[in-house]
Amino acid sequence: MVNRHTSLKIRKIHRYLGLFLGIQFLMWTISGLYFSWTNIDEIHGDHLKKAELKPKAFNNLISPSELNISEGIRTIELRDVNNVPHYWVNKKSLYNALNGNLKESITKEEALHIAKNYMKSNLEVASIEQVNDVGEHHEYRGKLLPAYVITYKAKGGIKAYVSVNDGKFQTVRHQSWRWFDFLWMTHTMDYESRDNFNTTVLRVFSLLGLITVLSGFLLWYITSPSIRKLVKKKNK
Repeated sequence: MVNRHTSLKIRKIHRYLGLFLGIQFLMWTISGLYFSWTNIDEIHGDHLKKAELKPKAFNNLISPSELNISEGIRTIELRDVNNVPHYWVNKKSLYNALNGNLKESITKEEALHIAKNYMKSNLEVASIEQVNDVGEHHEYRGKLLPAYVITYKAKGGIKAYVSVNDGKFQTVRHQSWRWFDFLWMTHTMDYESRDNFNTTVLRVFSLLGLITVLSGFLLWYITSPSIRKLVKKKNK
């Protein structure tokens, strides 16, 4: 068995590591509990959207080959902009699918129509505004800009986002999602993009956490009366 000086040194290391890592361990536990007790569909805001969204069918669309696109078509998607079909071409240009005219951007009224197609009808709009840029920690980060943010008169700070250039309903955000986002940040310890599990901070804390646990096992081993009795019997 180790001497008393070594035992005290291990105990001191274990105590200070526990104190240093305690807050992060607490956040890992709290966030883990929150993730296991929440419905991910509700976090995504599915309960705020219409249960069955049936895309509108259009007739008399012009052929995409008739569009005046010199570089050719690599990707194309159909968009419903206020009951008018549009082609979103090459992920950068919006064309009227009935006459081929280029549409620079959608209006606030068109954004409200698009959001209405997705969101539940009992939600009342409070305001709509355009956002052109967002920070790294914004709830709309990583999505197409500029965008219209539509705020609703309801508890939970419900907001829907519709991108200006392509007229696509992007996402819905509410208070439960914001809590999830914050706790996910503390869980991954990625304080920028949220989803990077290879950060130096997470690696260091994980390694120190392992050392803390192992030092605890070592303390139990060197201070346990039962272990001491077994060692004494073997040495006889």
